[in-house]
Amino acid sequence: MSIKTWIFGCACIVVVAVLLSGCIGQKTQTVPEPAPSVFVEYQRTGGIAGMEAHLVIFDNGAGVISGRSANTDIVLNKTAIDRISALLNDAQFSMLQTNYPAPRGGADLVKYSISYRGKTVTVEDTAIPPAIQPVLDELNRIAGSAGTQKIDYPFVSVKL
Repeated sequence: MSIKTWIFGCACIVVVAVLLSGCIGQKTQTVPEPAPSVFVEYQRTGGIAGMEAHLVIFDNGAGVISGRSANTDIVLNKTAIDRISALLNDAQFSMLQTNYPAPRGGADLVKYSISYRGKTVTVEDTAIPPAIQPVLDELNRIAGSAGTQKIDYPFVSVKL
């Protein structure tokens, strides 16, 4: 091996060592995942028993069902999210009025509130538009799953 080859080899090693030394001790920056946004929020209050149910579903499928006594975490799969979205689209949610009050007041009336894509629609028993009834049925089924050990709703996983 000639001296020129040896010097060139040593120079290459020094250059590589200097270049690599800039990486030592630096942490790689992790990009935080964006927080999930609220997909749909639902609230049911009133009735003779004075029931309360509040359901929040995030766009990643995570959700919380809360009532008077407890909070329950749930996870909906993409099929369930797509079903709710389809029901809201079929109801032409964006075209609905914001308030559907009952024609006559009553102590046993139940009030429902649904928020979706920046719009909130509030309805009371006896004034529920037929288009929104399937949405209420679906959200009631999900909100009702919090109190059961065996889940009747096939798309929800409840953590008790």
